[in-house]
Amino acid sequence: MGKILARVEAEGFTVRGARMIHMSKAEAEGFYYVHKARPFFGALTDFMSSGPCLVLCLEAPDAIKKWRDLMGATDPAKAEPGTLRKEFGASIDNNATHGSDAPETAAFELGYFFRGMELR
Repeated sequence: MGKILARVEAEGFTVRGARMIHMSKAEAEGFYYVHKARPFFGALTDFMSSGPCLVLCLEAPDAIKKWRDLMGATDPAKAEPGTLRKEFGASIDNNATHGSDAPETAAFELGYFFRGMELR
C-alpha cells in the first residue's frame, strides 16, 4: 500500500481524501453491483471483503485517464511494465487497484466511501 501511495504522489496526483476501510461482503457487493451478473462477481467481492482497503479520492488534470494509465490492464499478466497492476497485482481477481472509468462512475464511487465534507 505504501509503495502504491508513493507512486500516486510521484505521478503528480493530489490526495483529496483517504480512508482505511474493511468492507463487509454486502458492502463490496453494493460497490460492485454493476457487475452482479458477471462471472467474476463472487470472487471479486470475496477478495474485496477479505481485508483492509485504502480508498482514495485523487485529483490531477485528466485524473481518470491518468489513473487508468498508471493502473494498467485489469489482468496483471497483460499489463504494461511500470504499471501498478503489473508491479503489484497477483491475478485478474487480485489486481491491487481499482479506478473509476467515467465521471459518473467516479461520482457514485466517491459518494460510496466519502461524505462531502471529507473531500477538500
